[in-house]
Amino acid sequence: MNLTKRQEAFALLLFQDVPQREAWGKAGYSKNMLPGVIDSNASRLAKNNKVLARLAELRSKVANKAIMNVQERQERLTEIARGRLTDYQATGRDGGYINIGKESPNTGALSEMTTTTKYDEQGNGETLITRVKLHSPTQAIDLLNKMDKLYSDIGAGYQDNRTIIIQVTSEKAKDLTEKVNDRLLEDTTS
Repeated sequence: MNLTKRQEAFALLLFQDVPQREAWGKAGYSKNMLPGVIDSNASRLAKNNKVLARLAELRSKVANKAIMNVQERQERLTEIARGRLTDYQATGRDGGYINIGKESPNTGALSEMTTTTKYDEQGNGETLITRVKLHSPTQAIDLLNKMDKLYSDIGAGYQDNRTIIIQVTSEKAKDLTEKVNDRLLEDTTS
């Protein structure tokens, strides 16, 4: 698999989850085009067999049991989003207390737990104070939404690159556009 320097850079950037348009420019390809043209060319390059093979190679190198797969990450984020303080509260004859054990639900939602003992002025009347802090459920939900691609990229300056309309008004501009497209097509297929 002989990738050009730019194709290798593009593949590495995609592997790092850089958006295609951004990866196109960072890899050294021309950014002096309409965004739709860049999107179209970047999309075509991302589907190039050599680039796909390189991405598969990179991904296989990090596949490891010590690394959470997508399902595990989604499960952990879901656990965080579903965690409630009431999951760890219990009541008894002496009042309420914190009860966290193996059987407790959504323990992945726990961010921090501290316990302190307070005494009255004479050093008597021992009171145990337990504080529980949970991870942010809204951040977990936000990450899940991003993983599932539920957000629109259009607001972030990205466009849908399935349709592109280029209107060229002069013969000179038409010739120049064809030359640029031919060169880009050469780069993406080599």
